[in-house]
Amino acid sequence: MSIRVGEVIAVHGTKLVLKIDEQSSKETLFYEGEKYKGVSIREYLSIQRGFRDIVCMVEGEFLDEGRTELHDGRQTFVRKVEARPIGYFDSAGFTQGIKYLPMIQDAAYLLSEEKIRSIFDRKIESDFRIGTMLKEEIAIGLPWKRLFNSHIGIFGNTGSGKSNTLAKLYTVLFDQKLPLITGKSRFIILDFNGEYGGEQLAAADHKAVYTLSTLTNPDLDDPSSRFPLSVQEFWQLETMALLFQATPNTQKPFLNRVIAGWERYGAIPGSLENYTKWAFKIAFCAGEVKPATLDLMRTVAKLMENQQVQEMLANITWHRTGGRFMYNRAFIGTDGAQYALHVGPTVETLSADGLDVFDQLVLRVNLQLISDLNAGYVQFEHIQPLLKRVESSLANLRKVLCVSDVPAEERLLTVISMRRCNNEVKKVLPLLFAKHYYNDHKDTVANPPDRTVHLIIDEAHNILSAQSARESETWRDYRLEQFEEIIKEGRKFGMFITIASQRPADISPTIVSQIHNFFIHRLVNDRDLYLVDNTISTLDALSRSLIPGLSQGCCVVTGTAFELPMVIQVDRLPGSKQPASEDVDLEKLWSNDVADGLE
Repeated sequence: MSIRVGEVIAVHGTKLVLKIDEQSSKETLFYEGEKYKGVSIREYLSIQRGFRDIVCMVEGEFLDEGRTELHDGRQTFVRKVEARPIGYFDSAGFTQGIKYLPMIQDAAYLLSEEKIRSIFDRKIESDFRIGTMLKEEIAIGLPWKRLFNSHIGIFGNTGSGKSNTLAKLYTVLFDQKLPLITGKSRFIILDFNGEYGGEQLAAADHKAVYTLSTLTNPDLDDPSSRFPLSVQEFWQLETMALLFQATPNTQKPFLNRVIAGWERYGAIPGSLENYTKWAFKIAFCAGEVKPATLDLMRTVAKLMENQQVQEMLANITWHRTGGRFMYNRAFIGTDGAQYALHVGPTVETLSADGLDVFDQLVLRVNLQLISDLNAGYVQFEHIQPLLKRVESSLANLRKVLCVSDVPAEERLLTVISMRRCNNEVKKVLPLLFAKHYYNDHKDTVANPPDRTVHLIIDEAHNILSAQSARESETWRDYRLEQFEEIIKEGRKFGMFITIASQRPADISPTIVSQIHNFFIHRLVNDRDLYLVDNTISTLDALSRSLIPGLSQGCCVVTGTAFELPMVIQVDRLPGSKQPASEDVDLEKLWSNDVADGLE
């Protein structure tokens, strides 16, 4: 038995009205050793109907001023509450959903804390706990197997506790389930602000941290200063097109010819030198020489650090009449005689020794453009922007990428910090990393998947935004299409994405619509609230109304892994485990002690 608090007096579809006893307004009650919460908003009541207890959540309260009753000789107004059924208890335990409805005069009872806990803890491992329910103050276990088998969204304004929730979720997973997931799953964090490079989430022996920087030259002896890519992956059309933002109609086919040349001749010793010499000869002896080829050849000679060829090319001029090259006022004809006499011997001194893979790429791009211009395959104006992007981007990419056939050591958790990278690199690298892990996993995983990859993107609006004005519309569409493919198709291959953002309305609606489970902290912007209201079908109106006023660390949890929305106060992590995103303590920073120490 429990404490009777009232009875049903009206049933309007799934909306119930209960007449409540006056004495039930106390916040906490004790009965036969059990603790009960009094009647208030978001509390739970049990309505007996036959052998079943129908569980209802209180959504509103009012006084019926048209009716009064006598209590202890004094007249009081009738207190009424509005409630909504959410499930029922029977011999098998709690079942979520509206199957039975009460009738008028059915008695209403308070639910004990143990009964409430059984509503949320049923059929799941209740030891996976990241906090307590806000109102009931009950520690509730999360269904971790169903939760991590889905795409997760963690949203909240800055300072709302979003980063702590993300860190807490995965810290508890690694602390409690490490033996179960080691060797079967990998976790990758794209960390834009450098918040997870310390002791956060997992122990150092299970964690690899890549601290990328475009501000300084990398330490070549430190493998953590550059992200490793295999040579084969670097020379893929998809990788090249992504790194250099190639247009699909002209620049991608050009890059494809560059890569085809590498695939055909790249493994042959001396082939790059022979290719360079051949391209020079074809350029000088062509029927109609393109003036742009001279600048391209000068770029090649400078890249190969050949002073002789550079000096020789300085004496070469292009003559408009007939479109010919001239050396010391003599035309170089198509028969090759003048070339062999004046130019060929110097060109033979070219050497590709000492060029790394990045220099080889620039060299091949210039040589391919020389060849294509002479053959009439392309127009220089169409390829020149790509050439400039290749030359300018490689200065930064050389600092953050290591192209090698030596495989990187695999760890349970990989953190890729891009805090010290410039905006250009931050825009391209996350997409490269996502495709790197997605393609590798998709091509090697069994069917059904025998292992999983979990991609965690903190501050996801940096890369998943559909509103960016700093990039071309074509590139933005390409970037979003790649991530949308991963989030739409990745689940069948065992790849899952967790995104955390303070502006969910900026993220592509397609991506948000594919998220299964949500941890929603305080949001106050109308666009964000509109998105939440129209995207999350499992969020009830009462929980939604709480979002703008949630306190720090408090969040609404809902989704396919949770049959009922919950409001949880997430436990704060210890200092060393917290992500490096804490607010500045101005009281400490501006204190007299600190000021005196600076004098």
